[in-house]
Amino acid sequence: MSETLMVDADRVSKSFGSNEVLKSITLTVKRGEVMCLVGPSGSGKSTFLRCINHLERVDAGRLRVDGVLVGYQEKGDKLHELKPQDAALQRRDIGMVFQRFNLFPHMTALENIIEAPIRVKRVPKSQAVTRARELLASVGLADKADSYPAHLSGGQQQRVAIARALAMDPKLMLFDEPTSALDPELVGDVLDVMKKLALDGMTMIVVTHEMGFAREVADSLVFMDGGVVVEAGNPREVLANPQHERTKAFLSKVL
Repeated sequence: MSETLMVDADRVSKSFGSNEVLKSITLTVKRGEVMCLVGPSGSGKSTFLRCINHLERVDAGRLRVDGVLVGYQEKGDKLHELKPQDAALQRRDIGMVFQRFNLFPHMTALENIIEAPIRVKRVPKSQAVTRARELLASVGLADKADSYPAHLSGGQQQRVAIARALAMDPKLMLFDEPTSALDPELVGDVLDVMKKLALDGMTMIVVTHEMGFAREVADSLVFMDGGVVVEAGNPREVLANPQHERTKAFLSKVL
């Protein structure tokens, strides 16, 4: 496998009961690349994202992050699922930001950010606090360290959630529609933080409906529908000149 690949999905399939949500998905994301996944609801985008850090088990195929098989060990030609604690160890290196912010309501912004580094990585508290303050400053919330989630807007909570994911120094960031639960005027602040991350070279996979962000920031755009990759390519080219009828129909509704 090429050392430049951060994510390597090879014929990944996933079903919930009789519903086949992912049908032999094959795609790769290079180190430092930003990939946007777009498509209608129910097309499998979020499920694919959750498979990357083994929040969902794959039924077939192989998924590797930074050359390492995710969630499984290969013995001969058989796959054996990792124990939950071993899967959790893999997950430390993959940051995930959800649609809902999932902050601990009883903790301040700062406490939310230092929790995992201290508990999971055994980072000394003073060091974790210093880093958390740097991260809050980087997402434009230096003055909100002592605020509880209930006193923050949705956009501010989402930026704290991004800072919390970054506190674990991940090699890969996954964003599952990070702006879809936000009021329109708050979307820009979150996208600005994500743009900055992209400029800093963070490898990112972003499930989004923000086509302007995809056009401006992404290196690749993948259109999914019905559990398959319908079309993929340079975002500006795909958005300006889609090749498939399904892509055209979808983009005509969102652009």
